[in-house]
Amino acid sequence: MAIERVRQMTVEEYFAFDEASEYKNEYIDGEVYPMTGGTAFHAEIMINLAIALGLRLRGGGFHVYSSAMRNSVSPTRYLYPDLSIVRGEPELDEGAINLFNPTLVAEVISPTTAAKDRGFKREQYQSIPSLQVYLVIDQFKAQVEVDSRQDDRWRTQEYAGLDAVVPLEALGCDLPLAEIYAGIEI
Repeated sequence: MAIERVRQMTVEEYFAFDEASEYKNEYIDGEVYPMTGGTAFHAEIMINLAIALGLRLRGGGFHVYSSAMRNSVSPTRYLYPDLSIVRGEPELDEGAINLFNPTLVAEVISPTTAAKDRGFKREQYQSIPSLQVYLVIDQFKAQVEVDSRQDDRWRTQEYAGLDAVVPLEALGCDLPLAEIYAGIEI
């Protein structure tokens, strides 16, 4: 049975708890939030995204990580995005469990996570100095929101439809929505 929240846990206790847990848990200022499972659409979209970007970035000095990679937002905040990409050398902790310098993070939203992914998580990820791109991917329609850092400001653009192509300047490539949603009935 999954817990809803554990209060008053230190970061060290969280690390031990999360590593021993059967499921992933996010940590915000002493509170642990268990991650729920996803749908088949969510899983396919993440695989499609990882393949599409992985093939484009292979050999270019990038590291592509699945949702198993925990990202450090601050010393007291740790999140598990659906996908993380680092340009250059990844900054990892000693156990290679926490990533400190993502260039891109992506979240696939559902009706239950949309508000959090577009609100709280967007704000958290954008506070990471290295982050250049935040993708919010809808799993029920061909739509991707792209937040791009431009100087010290964030610019949001939306791309919709299977013919749309997302320019990812920070990665030096483009990403067709048709590849993200390949094999998925929208």
